[in-house]
Parts: sequence; C-alpha cells; structure tokens
Amino acid sequence: MLFEVNNLKVQFDTLMGISTPVDGISYSLDEGETLGLVGESGCGKSMSASAIMRLIPPPGQIVNGEIILDGVDILKGSESDMRKIRGHTMSMVLQDPVASLNPVFPIGDQVGEAVTVSQKLQKSSLKERVIALLDMVRIPSAQDRIYEYPHQMSGGMRQRVAGAIAFASRDLRVLIADEPTTALDVTVQAQYLELLKELQSEVGFGLIFISHDLGAVAELCDKVAVMYAGRIVETGDTRTIINHPRHPYTKALLDCLPRLNEVKRLEPIGGEPPYPYAFPVGCRFAPRCPNVADLCLEKYPEVIEIDKTHTAACWYANEL
Repeated sequence: MLFEVNNLKVQFDTLMGISTPVDGISYSLDEGETLGLVGESGCGKSMSASAIMRLIPPPGQIVNGEIILDGVDILKGSESDMRKIRGHTMSMVLQDPVASLNPVFPIGDQVGEAVTVSQKLQKSSLKERVIALLDMVRIPSAQDRIYEYPHQMSGGMRQRVAGAIAFASRDLRVLIADEPTTALDVTVQAQYLELLKELQSEVGFGLIFISHDLGAVAELCDKVAVMYAGRIVETGDTRTIINHPRHPYTKALLDCLPRLNEVKRLEPIGGEPPYPYAFPVGCRFAPRCPNVADLCLEKYPEVIEIDKTHTAACWYANEL
C-alpha cells in the first residue's frame, strides 16, 4: 500500500467550543490509483488535505490518527522531517491558483524555486528543467512564458503553472489536488482532467482528487470516498458509487446532477450541514435525510460492509 490515512482527527479550540472538522476519517491509496474525496463545501475535505500536508492553521491540531506513506507514519516525524517530504514525495495543487501564485514574480522564477527545493541545479540546467515542466503541463511556448507574470495568463494556464510547481520533484509519490477545476470553464476543466490522467500515467503517482463535482470524479477516479460533516459516510469503486449508492447523502448528491439519459427535475438537498462544533448525537445527515428513523437520531450508524470494496455508514444501507 502506497498511502494510508487511519482514523485522522483534527480539532480547533474556538469560542463556540471544540470544533472537529475532520473526525476520524480513514482511506487508502495504491500506486497509480486515483481516489475521489467528495462532499459539499464545509464537510472537511480541504481541512483533511491540510492535515495530510501538516499545514493545519493555528489553533488547529491533529489530535489522533496515522498518515502512512510507504510504511512510515509521517505524523511521528519532526517538522524538519516533514519539510523533506512536502514538495518532494508529496505535493498539493490548491483550488485557487491566483492565491497560490505570487503576483510580483515571473512564473519561471516560481517554478524554479519549487525545483530547487528538491534538487540543486546550475542556472542553465534549472532553466531547462523549468521549461520542461511547463511543457509537461502543456503550456505553449514555454521558453517565452517563463518571463510572464500570473496576471498575464488565463485561469487555465495559471492552474497548469500550479500543477508544474507540484510536479517539480522527480520523486513525487502522492499528489493532492484540492478542487483544481473549480475556477475553470467546462472545456478547460475537461482538458485539465485529461492532463492529470496523462501525467499520472507517465509519473505513476497516487492521486487524491478533492471535489464537490461528482461528474469530474466519475471521469477521473478509480474509487470514491464520500465525506459529510467531518466523517466518511460511503466508500467504494467509482462505478458502484455512481450507479448503486447506499448512503442517502451520496444518493442526494447524485440527484443534484443532470444526466443525459434521464429527463427529470433536479432535487436540491434541503437544509445545511451541521457546524463542526455542534454535531447532532445520531447520524449527522439525519436532519436532512428523507429516510430518517428514530434509530438515526439516537446513535451514529455503524459502518456496514456491502461487499469487499463497498461500505456505508447508514443503519439502513442494505435497504436502499
């Protein structure tokens, strides 16, 4: 197994009480595999990614769990040890390239800085490596673009530059893509997803693709973990999750999507996710669930194994 997250828990001590945006999540990733982590905004997806990179903003902290990369729990290492991993064997593409790129430096300098973190090169070799990375993410006329600034590029080009920075290391093992297509139009989004697939095939890294877009997840991912209110409520291979969801939340997310072979009214999910400092006692989706029963309000459901690769945290998973 390339990468594992086991019972990961993140807490913040706030004026409103203890907030737990990530509350005991677990999943695994093989080499060359893509996992889709999906859910509404505020369910804890991005916070879990920050936890994996050990970039939790204060006063947050990881209070429990393991993050195992190539058999080693990286949570047990020092910050110095983590700096040898971050940007080397693990990288992250943020959802907003405008925020992640420095507006006052040319993109060549910014990609070059990422390269020098993992390898020491002469100036001429560094320039060649930067151009090669920009070529790899399909930026045209890369030898000229290295002198441009972020504001001179389109959103799609800036997202590709952010990708080039993430791919700067030759030792990349795990890439986390945190909603990388959110700011892109549909055509550019499709091109970017195809690019991710090509680069993964070439390099062989494991990919954690975080998104609220189940359409993009269906296109790219081998398996899916559905996250709600800090916990993973359903896991399985992508085709099974899309065609045979066994958690009401997963089904509700799918009902929000238009489908080419169906003509029906799209059904929004009523209500709002609970605040991470005020989770209900029972199932956290119960206040919004159309199938809620008394048991759902009394106790958080156990994880039910539908088959060897498909699980759902719902008391009535086998009845859906």
